[in-house]
Amino acid sequence: MAVLALTVYATISAILIVPPLLVEIATDLDISVAVAGQLATATFAGWAVMGISGGPLSDSFGRRPVALACLAVLSISVLASAFAPNLEILLALRVLTGLGGGALPPNIVGSVSDVISPARRARAVGALLAIQGLASAITVPFVAVLADLGGWQLAFIVYGLTLAVGLLANWLWLPEARSARVRNWEFFSRYRSLVSLRFFRVAVAVNIAQRVAFWGMISYFAAYLIHTYGLSIGFVALPLAISAVGQMVGSYSASFVANRRSRAVSIAACTVLGGMCGFLLFAFDLGLWASVAAAAVGTGLLSITFPVLVAASTEYSGESKATGVGLMGFSNQAGGFLGAGIAGALLASTGYAGVGYLCFAVCIVSALLTTLFGRQFGETAGQSKA
Repeated sequence: MAVLALTVYATISAILIVPPLLVEIATDLDISVAVAGQLATATFAGWAVMGISGGPLSDSFGRRPVALACLAVLSISVLASAFAPNLEILLALRVLTGLGGGALPPNIVGSVSDVISPARRARAVGALLAIQGLASAITVPFVAVLADLGGWQLAFIVYGLTLAVGLLANWLWLPEARSARVRNWEFFSRYRSLVSLRFFRVAVAVNIAQRVAFWGMISYFAAYLIHTYGLSIGFVALPLAISAVGQMVGSYSASFVANRRSRAVSIAACTVLGGMCGFLLFAFDLGLWASVAAAAVGTGLLSITFPVLVAASTEYSGESKATGVGLMGFSNQAGGFLGAGIAGALLASTGYAGVGYLCFAVCIVSALLTTLFGRQFGETAGQSKA
């Protein structure tokens, strides 16, 4: 569990490293913040591709080989990003970062699901996913401090080395599978069986809409504070840390929501309230600390849905647990791709207020889908219907 926790932290940090650095990267490369924001879009695109492929790879070829290969790619791409001479190469390296990181979350949850009973699985998955919030609480402000001390390149070097440590830890201590595993990639058959279940069809749509809001808020929050309130890259670390604590609390709270029969109503309510916080944050000048509070509450509420759906997916996915988690991961990264891309376009054309309207609109769509098909979220695998 310690090795898996380190892997989660290092992997999520590789994704979260970009948003706090947008202003620094834009200034250094002589581009706009909206254009620099497409680095996040590129990362999510690669992550989405591997997220949907990584689950079958993990289920078919084993957790350990997938972990080692992906961590090697992540380490190299993040370290190389520190030496990228222009935007084009940096974009290519961020796509590679997404490809390396996309298979790791389903691989990690699959490893846990292999050895933990269903009764304890939701709590264990929720705890591991809460580390994503911990990664935000540590990484996002720490990256801002590193950039203030040595430029944005220093942050990539530090976290590239962190990923290398994670690679070494997995090589030394991640065990081989206890049972023999069939060495073939049953890609289409695994996804065909899961997509035939109504739960996965509904859950993917719900999560994509909601994560558009979450990643739209995350991607441009630091830049909003810097431009609106004139904060330095060093000082912005404190508001980012406060916001990240909200995400950590939300992710951990999901472990208590996941086992409730009323989880559909719970995540729909949290989604609407989270979207409203995003709308207030970007559409109105609330003042610095009120804006930070809105971001902390909003991202915290929006951090609940994804862990709940991941835990629920293990109830439905049978022997293809990593594939099920990968399908949910794909919806997460697809939401990130759309959120960063659309929010960037709105920022360039309408300003930050457009990001706020986007957050609220997609959260309403997600909540409506959740309530319309809420019965699927309350069923167990044995009761699910195609």
